[in-house]
Amino acid sequence: MKIKYLLLCAIAGAVITADQLSKMWIQTHLAPPTEFRAAEDIVAIPGFFNITHVHNTGAAFGIFARGEQNSAAQDELHRFFFLSMPPLALLIILALLRTFSDADRAGIIALSLVFGGAVGNYIDRLRFGHVIDFLDFHYQGHHWPAFNVADIGIVTGVGILMYLEFAKFREAAPSESDNAAV
Repeated sequence: MKIKYLLLCAIAGAVITADQLSKMWIQTHLAPPTEFRAAEDIVAIPGFFNITHVHNTGAAFGIFARGEQNSAAQDELHRFFFLSMPPLALLIILALLRTFSDADRAGIIALSLVFGGAVGNYIDRLRFGHVIDFLDFHYQGHHWPAFNVADIGIVTGVGILMYLEFAKFREAAPSESDNAAV
């Protein structure tokens, strides 16, 4: 088996395991929000960081979350979208991975992080119909949307891929010293 696929299995497996274990802990130790009460919080760093229990029906950081006034048709379209997109994304990641050489470790690690994060959140969607988020950063009344370990994997992986592409672009672009010689 090629090294890139072993790395994918190891890194994605680690992200999925950490994500699901942390969410399991949250579910057993903190009550989720209901229409009658807010979610329970553990204040980890007063005025800056809480551990909470949030049900996210949208994408990363609550983008495209399902509203309370949605019709049944809108709910069904929302559910179809959020259950069909992750498998498509996973197939795209696997297709991209095929183009990487075993020597391109940074790219393989980045794709593996995204893959693991996508699977971790997809497991929640299949099991619960929403994703469990619990990391809540805030400052002076301003809250960053809650997120989870899978989201960290996705954002880190995408960040690495963006850095790698920017580095390739910088290498390919002629420098000013090259232009002065012309």
